[in-house]
Amino acid sequence: MTKDGGGTDLIPGLDALPGAVAAKPNKPGTPAKSGKKGARRPAAELPVARIAVDMSLPHLDRPFDYLVPAELDDKAVPGCRVRVRFAGQLVDGFLLERVAESGHGGKLLFLERVTSPEPVLTPEIVALVREVADRYAGTFADVMRLAVPPRHARAEAEPVEETAPALPEAPDAGVWREYPAGESFVSALAGGRAPRAVWTALPGPDRTAAIARAVAATLSGGRGALVVVADGRDVARVDAALEAELGEGLHVALTAELGPAERYRRWLAVLRGKARAVVGTRAAMFAPVADLGLVVLWDDGDDVHAEPHAPYPHPRDVLALRAHRSGAGALIGGFTRTTDATQLVETGWAHALAADRNRVRARMPRVRYVGEDAQLARDAAARTARLPNVAFEAARQALESGPVLVQVPRRGYVPGIACGRCRTPARCQTCQGPLALASSHAAPYCGWCGHIAGDWHCPECGFFQVRAVVVGAKRTAEELGRAFPGVPVRTSGREAVLDRVGPERALVVATPGAEPPAESGYLAALLLDGWVLLGRPDLRAGEETLRRWMNAASLVRPQGPVVVAAEGALPEVQALVRWDPVTYAERELAERREVGFPPAARMASLTASPAAIRELLSDTRLPDDAEILGPVPVPQAGPEAQDKERALVRVPRAAGNALARALKEAQGVRSARKATETVRVQIDPLELI
Repeated sequence: MTKDGGGTDLIPGLDALPGAVAAKPNKPGTPAKSGKKGARRPAAELPVARIAVDMSLPHLDRPFDYLVPAELDDKAVPGCRVRVRFAGQLVDGFLLERVAESGHGGKLLFLERVTSPEPVLTPEIVALVREVADRYAGTFADVMRLAVPPRHARAEAEPVEETAPALPEAPDAGVWREYPAGESFVSALAGGRAPRAVWTALPGPDRTAAIARAVAATLSGGRGALVVVADGRDVARVDAALEAELGEGLHVALTAELGPAERYRRWLAVLRGKARAVVGTRAAMFAPVADLGLVVLWDDGDDVHAEPHAPYPHPRDVLALRAHRSGAGALIGGFTRTTDATQLVETGWAHALAADRNRVRARMPRVRYVGEDAQLARDAAARTARLPNVAFEAARQALESGPVLVQVPRRGYVPGIACGRCRTPARCQTCQGPLALASSHAAPYCGWCGHIAGDWHCPECGFFQVRAVVVGAKRTAEELGRAFPGVPVRTSGREAVLDRVGPERALVVATPGAEPPAESGYLAALLLDGWVLLGRPDLRAGEETLRRWMNAASLVRPQGPVVVAAEGALPEVQALVRWDPVTYAERELAERREVGFPPAARMASLTASPAAIRELLSDTRLPDDAEILGPVPVPQAGPEAQDKERALVRVPRAAGNALARALKEAQGVRSARKATETVRVQIDPLELI
């Protein structure tokens, strides 16, 4: 086992693995001699295989050389899955390439077996996985687990259909005609070129049809397409649009809900070139689309895109790397524009794709704002629903003929309570977590440990009654039901997300991201408790608030009323009123550039105990212009966050790769030393609290 001449005896810290042994020197690149009858012989041609072993230890993040036995010569093809003996154990791996000689000075071990001769790794995906691992200070094995789904032998053994559906003819621009550069974008894709655009979509339901038309244009030019959206509901909508545009057989949808067999079956259809287009959630960003010609990412600011597993790659960066490597076009779209997408436009990597102002004004809703100190209506029903007069009247008039959307920032009933007398936040006596109420008659319970605090009393004044600090979606639905008797009230949130609502009268109370589209659109929308979204201690709070507001308001019919409960002087409110997310994003990016925050700068987050952070930083050769912020205690998000600290390392954008490389090397040093605690390293984390 080796990489570039190294062997097991040259691997620092290998004795940390169970059963690890040192290889004895032998003739370079040859197996140990054996006098036994029937000893394994290496393959006659290209006998050395470079293997990526499924080990996440940073100091072992490199390929190792093995010998290919003659009996496995036909099966051991680049990209296949194998089993090898590593440090005394049988482990999985991928065969990256076969070469004639190894530079290792010791003996080489044989491959134990080929798990599957299916070449599941293409050269493009191998290079992409390596680049993503380096960019995010991760390991090849960690990224590989995200890129390649687990094998399902039965699905893999199914016969492959030889015939494939015919590619579509070049379509016309369709809904892209509503954008000045839309027709040229579609024609460039159909011509096999690689246009790259940041798309600010018009409000309304046309986005899925626009994505499908762009994919059809790409396929007509003989290239493949990859679409990544936030969740399964969006996958279903784009999947339906693609089927209407392309027919059956040319595309597949990839989601975790499919189950291991069906998901692997569809993934193989992409690998084998039968399916030319893919739509899926974030895991689909590594789908092995042949001859990739277009990557699409919808709503890149949605936090659902954030990968929760190391090394935490974001689809926006991964798809940009794929487009650059493959010479493919790119379409990053949304109703709003993130500062990260604005950075791509300002650097010239992509061009802006937006409608003119006259078209925007014709399609946008009419937005009104109501300050937090607004007076409630004299109507008792309005007071019951906690609605300002403007919002109450807008809902009442719209409910005469159709559905009304009500966006509430928090789920649950009352997710935050405080002392009814002195307003001290109510905390759990067991773990100090926040107390909440599940219903009007329930006892307070802890949101962290679940402890029932039926005997709670204020530690400051001794009072035993509580008041709501934040009202959730369930409580809001209850209050609206009393304010509008006879009107059906439906809720949509994490527990149960509605897929669609009809045109009949209804109040739809939804949390951000769970708003179901209405047939023919909502007649009005109320965006409540804006201070909850804007008051979050997060760098992206304003950007995220505007994104959630505009996503909800885009479901309203053109010129329909939208009432937002927030102060009108706020930049986010003004951007919503004018329906101008581009100007807001450009100003936000300029402000971050002045203070040195992402995406204008690159930043790494290090989370662990104080001692582990100090040890890692002492082993890291940071770039000369690096700046260390902290460490500070991790904001309380649960009992597991106790005794943890976080440090931020900031560098200019040009030094981002050097920072990731330095942190990865330091992680390798700690791994070789058998460090007992792992430091969580995130490059450009989505949340900076």
